[in-house]
Amino acid sequence: MPGGRLTHEDRRRIATWLADGLGYAEMGRRLGRPTSTITREVARNGGPAGYRPDRAQRAAELRARRSRKAAAGDPGQAQAGPGTEEARRFVEEFATLLTGTGLPRMPARVFVCLLTADTGSLTSADLVRLLRVSPASVSKAIGFLESLGLAERGPDAGGRRERYRVEDDVWLRAWKADVGAHAQVAEAARQGVDLFGPGTPQGRRLREMGRFFTRISDHMTDNDLTQAVAADALTVIAALVHAARPLTADDLAASLGWPAGRTAAALNALLRRPALTDPLTVERSGRGAYSIAARPDRLSPAQRQALAPRPSRTA
Repeated sequence: MPGGRLTHEDRRRIATWLADGLGYAEMGRRLGRPTSTITREVARNGGPAGYRPDRAQRAAELRARRSRKAAAGDPGQAQAGPGTEEARRFVEEFATLLTGTGLPRMPARVFVCLLTADTGSLTSADLVRLLRVSPASVSKAIGFLESLGLAERGPDAGGRRERYRVEDDVWLRAWKADVGAHAQVAEAARQGVDLFGPGTPQGRRLREMGRFFTRISDHMTDNDLTQAVAADALTVIAALVHAARPLTADDLAASLGWPAGRTAAALNALLRRPALTDPLTVERSGRGAYSIAARPDRLSPAQRQALAPRPSRTA
């Protein structure tokens, strides 16, 4: 039910929507869940490219069984305290994995300590004791984590010291902080396509780069396409296919009987959302004309050659 745990059917729908390129915010609206719920569900189960609903359901059931055993006091589920050797080993192993994502070693160790703190927060003295490092090392690591939005500091209710914490939605907030940068990279790549030309090797590489960063940005933003703009985008695709020649925005507006703003919104959606046109692609020339073609990655060179027009034979 809305607000409860995700069901197997919910996970099947998420997998379908990921394949369709639907944004996390829209998935949350359709399921009656917060965007952060969808984000965590996909992130903990392989990400957008690796999400499998059956595997995600099995993992959720396993977590639920472990939680029930721990709540019932199952000896096999005894939890390690933050200062135990098991906990120290986990911190070091988890921190090593995080360094593979680009996080420096000391910030990674501090982050895992905060993530696993049973009180939800730790002081500098706590971190010094748990990690057996100097206060200066802790201070530098906290500053680095704060710059990435991965940690926050606040006053200690019991004294004058500061406490550091990791919020439950830290990954959602950190990823959203990158959305603006991803969108800027995607826009810069599209400008590069216009500069070098969509048919050049540079243009093709930049186009794929733009599509990649657009997909990341679209998954993490709350600004999903409206149904009206999506419908207009499909109409523009039909118009380009029917015309079988490049058309400018003015040509399309005049032919479709639309205001310039409506046409521009539909074209912008097609350029920013490659999933709308797949397996076709809309390209914009340096002269501002739009054309449609098959996506270059859908056919191999051998398939293209086999499908190429052949000269007609005369008697």
